[in-house]
Amino acid sequence: MDITEAIDDSFGIEVILSEGGKTPPCCPHGPALLFEKVSKGGEKGRRFYACSACRDRKDCSFFQWEHEKVSEARLLAREAENQLRRPPFSQKEYCTRFRKFASLPPDKKKFCQDCQILLLPGEHEAHTSHKSTDVSESQLRRPSVLLRPLDNKKSNAQYLFTDRSSHFMLDTLAALGYRKVLCVGTPRLQELIKLRNLEQKHEPMKSLLLDIDFRYAQFYSQDEFCHYNMFNHHFFGGEASNAVLQAFLTESDGDKVVMVADPPFGGLVKPLANTFSLISQTWRKLQSSDSSNADMPMMWIFPYFFEPRILESFPSFSMLDYQVDYDNHPLYKHGKTGRRQSPVRLFTNITPRAVVLPKEEGYRFCSVCERYVWSLNKHCAKCNICPSKDGREWKHCSLCEKCVKPSWKHCQACGHCALPLHPCGHSPGKEGCFCCGSLQHKHKACPLKDTHRINSCRPNAKSGAKNVSRKPLLKRKAKRKSGAARRIKKAAQSM
Repeated sequence: MDITEAIDDSFGIEVILSEGGKTPPCCPHGPALLFEKVSKGGEKGRRFYACSACRDRKDCSFFQWEHEKVSEARLLAREAENQLRRPPFSQKEYCTRFRKFASLPPDKKKFCQDCQILLLPGEHEAHTSHKSTDVSESQLRRPSVLLRPLDNKKSNAQYLFTDRSSHFMLDTLAALGYRKVLCVGTPRLQELIKLRNLEQKHEPMKSLLLDIDFRYAQFYSQDEFCHYNMFNHHFFGGEASNAVLQAFLTESDGDKVVMVADPPFGGLVKPLANTFSLISQTWRKLQSSDSSNADMPMMWIFPYFFEPRILESFPSFSMLDYQVDYDNHPLYKHGKTGRRQSPVRLFTNITPRAVVLPKEEGYRFCSVCERYVWSLNKHCAKCNICPSKDGREWKHCSLCEKCVKPSWKHCQACGHCALPLHPCGHSPGKEGCFCCGSLQHKHKACPLKDTHRINSCRPNAKSGAKNVSRKPLLKRKAKRKSGAARRIKKAAQSM
């Protein structure tokens, strides 16, 4: 089990956002995130730092206890590893290389598929044993087609919008009057904006791509691309890149800014929401006094089942019914039906009725909800909403007094609707709250969790010692645990 799988499965580990003044250690992906193990009963375990971008420690093995003293030798080794994992060229050097490459005759323009790099004439000999290919002008304008997509779903999975989804989003933003698009992890959208500008058939738009894939630096200027980690709001280019973002967010001559973000689906909502809030705060500070209390217009693209977590962080957001699909994803493609439809949706603080979903693709306008919905999302007079989340027609349960998925049936034993073959009753460790045992909420929403935290740190009335739990933080399993899990358990047993 890796660290974030423990978070998703048991809610036993929480992300702790930065607490004033503390400088976290760094891995090749920038500043690490702080995690805390939460055991049953609400007792807190030791905190530790782990990689912000990678869910699996096979991709990034960084681990450090919060108050661990790290030797000078280990710090030097860590810095050497970080240096080794950095891009071979700076953004400025990549720009210089691109200008030289663009001026080459067509037969000299080569791309090394093994190294994923544009080759200059003097570099061909060093790559003779590698597979290389010719590069056309159209491929230079669409690097996402030329580059091999990253496909590790637990870290940097790179699913690319279809042209259908890209055109819909860009047409929608243009119709709403936005002329500057901050593309966070959306390289296809950046490409389409630049291609449309070349056609000169539409109002020109500006774009800035923030992406953890440094390979895109080969194709864009310094004011068009920043090497960036959206999980910790880290610019690998330092203050120079941060200045590029601030210049882009400054609205002038009526150019309105909007952010479109497409994070990896395995990403944690809490750090992503924190990053997007920081970008919004930066935008707000750079605007006139009229916008001092406004939020930056955003579109966050994520699966529909994350709706509760996203709305918890951004109450002003709404989830739209539009199904976003991807070229290189095996399932999330347009035209599939039932449960095979794409579960990816648009979450936005833009007024829902202003986002017109295409009628020819099966969307309609609900005058009661004042938003566009999928054709099978029928309005329920009892709930007074269009309830469907997954693209299927939902049904109303009079006993639950709400609409539920069509495959669910009301269970008399449980007192609510569920799948017909679901395990009845409470399943320890899978449902309910760690602190109080209630089935009505999870640990995060427990009104007693702070009380448990305080009580666990109070001196014992008889001995004056703190009430320290000696229970293991992770249950013993037959399956071999990850290094992080073993260290947590070992530390707990030694306390």
